[in-house]
Amino acid sequence: MGWLENVIFRDREIENERLELTDKNSLYYLSTHLTLKNCTVVLKVPARNLIIKQARFIDCTFEVKQELKNHQSWVFASLKGCKFKGNLSGCDFGHWPGYSEGSEHGSIEDCDFTESRMDGCRIMGCDPATVRFPKWPCFTILDPIGNSRALRSATWPGRFGRIVIDDLADYPTGTRALTFYAPFKAKRFDTTPEALQAVIQQFDCILS
Repeated sequence: MGWLENVIFRDREIENERLELTDKNSLYYLSTHLTLKNCTVVLKVPARNLIIKQARFIDCTFEVKQELKNHQSWVFASLKGCKFKGNLSGCDFGHWPGYSEGSEHGSIEDCDFTESRMDGCRIMGCDPATVRFPKWPCFTILDPIGNSRALRSATWPGRFGRIVIDDLADYPTGTRALTFYAPFKAKRFDTTPEALQAVIQQFDCILS
């Protein structure tokens, strides 16, 4: 891979615009003192091509055209009233001051993921009650650390309990919610979405 062209957005306020971040040969920086309001941001690059540092997004829509995998940089962003569409896996959102320098500025509030598919995504250090999560076959565990003991008491199908549920107590302290995509988890841990759903429905702390 050759050199990537840096495309830097910083020190400005952008309102009512459409930003297309889709060039695989570009490295996109959404950086310090950038505020986007009522914008549509189209993402079609790998996570390594998208750097977010202390940017604010207000009432924006993110159209994720290529699955965004293992993108923790959202914890450097302030997100309020935003909507996400598309596939997200291993992404973290919210306030996680212990993660890295600058992540203390991160937050998430009043955001809508109902048109997204999330797997292994976490809400950190913020109130998940203000967040709208995707419905089944996605499911969201609220306060996974606090509820880990109760969740371990259930009989989970396949290897899901032994691999996923038993690890919940070891998540970072600020983990407030954790969303999975049942078909992926069922296939990986030798069970079916229906078998998972039967146990999930026993718990008020799991949204589906």
